[in-house]
Amino acid sequence: MNAITLNQAKSLGYGKTVYAINFFNADKTHMRFKVNGKPQTWKRSPEKIKVPLKRGLYEFMYLTEKNLAEFSMEEV
Repeated sequence: MNAITLNQAKSLGYGKTVYAINFFNADKTHMRFKVNGKPQTWKRSPEKIKVPLKRGLYEFMYLTEKNLAEFSMEEV
């Protein structure tokens, strides 16, 4: 699995699916997260990004420049 690059993260759209590389479900498949909004970027810091993610009914998190290496666009 290849990690998400910064440009790929900036082009993510609502409803796209990303996969966690090192985290697994009970059936040994990679965890899936759905993009839950528009990626937020900053003009003064072009290397900074914040993408809202959702998993299941109650689990929410953000994909940021700090955890890009933990997510992938393709499923194994």
